[in-house]
Amino acid sequence: MRSRLKTAKGASKDSKFSVPVVDLTGKRKGSVELPKEIFGANVNEKLMAQAVRVYLVNQRQGTASTKTRGEVTGSTRKIYRQKGTGRARHGSITAPIFRGGGIVFGPRVRGFSLKLSKQMKKKALSSALAQKLLDQKVSVVDLEGVSGKTRELAQLFKNLKLLDKEKKDNQVLFVSASKGEAKRAARNIRGITVSNVESINTYEVLANKYLILARDAVPNLVNHFIKNNL
Repeated sequence: MRSRLKTAKGASKDSKFSVPVVDLTGKRKGSVELPKEIFGANVNEKLMAQAVRVYLVNQRQGTASTKTRGEVTGSTRKIYRQKGTGRARHGSITAPIFRGGGIVFGPRVRGFSLKLSKQMKKKALSSALAQKLLDQKVSVVDLEGVSGKTRELAQLFKNLKLLDKEKKDNQVLFVSASKGEAKRAARNIRGITVSNVESINTYEVLANKYLILARDAVPNLVNHFIKNNL
């Protein structure tokens, strides 16, 4: 799989994989041919759903835990004699029916992790990226001259009219290369999820309405698929 980064001159005008490139002012600055091997994949909804489930389950820590009657602090002495009181028979004060006693069938520390093969991860991510392109929710940004100032990217997203004032979260997934300036500038903007090529996943792509790619991240995305056999 080779990089398919092309300029507007080399790309076909009718190609469905051709996406316009905009600069920091929001003006068009040529176009980029997205790699067909990734963005031209068949959309597999069931596989995407499975990848999202695996991702969300793996975020669980599984550290919730309760104490049984044998683990709580308290006397094990019989609280009163067996007969002659007219009351129900009881033993230790740590029994579950008493306040402060142990918990019956409560949660214990456990692992929730699930696994997904590399090939399944690859197909799920390709399906998510292809779906975004089919929905015309993909844009490419030229970050040349970015200084790490938040107002630069905030103005860019404002010019592109991607942020909805009523919906604050999960609006734009901004994928950059490993440039710290762009990531630092975008992470303070509400509604923007900042990621890089190495950590992009199916859940992030589907959870956000728009996908914004830095121009230098496009060839890196292809290399990432090859390097990790995704």
